[in-house]
Order: sequence, then structure tokens, then C-alpha cells
Amino acid sequence: MAGEIIISALLVIGSIFGLVGSFGLLKLADPMQRLHAPTKATTVGVGTALIASVLYFTLFEERITWHELLIVLFLLITAPITAQFLSKAHLHK
Repeated sequence: MAGEIIISALLVIGSIFGLVGSFGLLKLADPMQRLHAPTKATTVGVGTALIASVLYFTLFEERITWHELLIVLFLLITAPITAQFLSKAHLHK
């Protein structure tokens, strides 16, 4: 019962972060501000959804999944680097 609540809470939190990041991408005026919203908020949103998936398979399927952890690691490494490259390209333009 507690595992289901934690997984549900992580999914709701991830959804809220994804929604805020998408809303920021659409509504912010400056391209640099638009870059900041999805880079930070959506990364956290996808990360929490994947952590919820790891918890689900660990608690209910009784097996450890490494795929989701690798996706989170890859996302946390590549999203800031991509944002930096895009911001540098914008500054040089």
C-alpha cells in the first residue's frame, strides 16, 4: 500500500514538472528563457517518472531494472550539455 502511494506521488510530481516545463517552453518570450524551462523542469519530470518505474518493478515485479536508471543517468548528463551548446549557438548568432 505504501509503495503504491509513493509511486503515484512520483508520477504526479513528474507530470507537474513536465507540464510546467512544457508551459514555460510555450509561454516564455526570450529564446534563452525558453531553453531554461524544458531543460530543468522536464528533466526532473522524466526522472521522477523513471524512478517510479524502477520502484514499481522492484516492489511489485520483484526484479531490478537497470534500463530506467541508465536512462535517468543519460538524461541528467546530456540535457545540461545540450542546453549549453544551444545557448552558445544563440549567443554567437
